[in-house]
Amino acid sequence: MYYIGVDGGGTKTAYALFDENKNMLHMVKTTGSNHENLDGSFEEAAQIIMGGINDLLNETGKTLSDISGILMGLAGIDHEYQHDALYKLLYDKGLRNFRIYNDGFIVTKAGSPDGTGIGYNCGTGTCCNSIASDGKMLQVGGFGELSGDMGNGMWIAARTFRAVYDDICLGSRKTSMTQPFCEKLGVSADREGVLSVIASLEEEKGDVVMPLIDIFFDALNAGDAAADAIAEEMAVRGANFIAAHTFSQKFDSDVINVVLSGSMHTKLPSDIYVEKLKKYAAEKSGRKLNFIKLDAAPVTGCINWLLENA
Repeated sequence: MYYIGVDGGGTKTAYALFDENKNMLHMVKTTGSNHENLDGSFEEAAQIIMGGINDLLNETGKTLSDISGILMGLAGIDHEYQHDALYKLLYDKGLRNFRIYNDGFIVTKAGSPDGTGIGYNCGTGTCCNSIASDGKMLQVGGFGELSGDMGNGMWIAARTFRAVYDDICLGSRKTSMTQPFCEKLGVSADREGVLSVIASLEEEKGDVVMPLIDIFFDALNAGDAAADAIAEEMAVRGANFIAAHTFSQKFDSDVINVVLSGSMHTKLPSDIYVEKLKKYAAEKSGRKLNFIKLDAAPVTGCINWLLENA
C-alpha cells in the first residue's frame, strides 16, 4: 500500500510517497501552493498541487489507483470555505480519497510522539496550531498583521530594517546591525542609503530579506540591545499564541508537547530567542511544556496522521 503526503507552503511544496511502514520512498518539490500568494488563487493552487502529485507518480512509476490515501497540509487553508473551494477543484481534476488541513497541523503530527500538542511554525509565515487529546484542532495566528503574527522571516527583516532606520534616521538608538546592513546590501550609511532598500523590502525580495534575517541573528548572538528587543517582542507574542492553546484545548498529559518548526526555529542560530520563548510560554500558560525542535520533514506528519490508527 502506498500513500502521498503534501506539505504546501508559501515558497515551496513537498510531495512524498510513503509505504505502509511509513518509509519515505521518494520526494519531489514544486513552487509554493498557498492560494493567497498566487495570481490565479485556488485554481492555480490546484494546478500546482496536481502537477506535483503527477510528477511524483511519474517518477515512481505509480498511478492514482495505487495510492490508498493522500493527506495535505497547506498554507492558506484557514477557513472552511477555503478548504471547500480547493477540495472541489482537486476533486474535479480527478483526485480521490484525500484530506486537506492547514499546514500547521502536520507539524504536531510530525514532531509529537503521541500526535497531540502544539505546533508553532515561524518560516515564510507564522502559525500556531494544536491537536488536543480529544482530537479537537485549533489554529491561532496565521493571518499576518490581522492576528499580530511575529517571528516569521519578513517580520524579522522589517524589524531589523526599522532598527537600522532608527539608528541612522532618528538617532534614537545605536545598533551593531547598521554596519553589516550597509555592507551586505551595498548602501551608504546615511538616510538615502537606508531608504534605497525600502522598495525591495516591500516587494519581499529574497536578496534583501535573507541578509536582514542573518544580520538580526548575528547581532542577537553578539549581545546587541536592539536585536535583543526584537527577540523579546517575538518571544512574548509567540508565548501568547502557545498559551492560548493551553487555555482553550484539553490536554490529558501533565506535560504538553510544543513542536517548533520553520527555518527561524530549526535552521538558524536562534537559541537565545527560543530560550526566551520557553520562559515566557511557561509563565503565561502555567503548564509544563516540552519543547521539541522538529528535525524531520514536516511532510512526515502526513503519513503519521494517515496511519495513526492503523
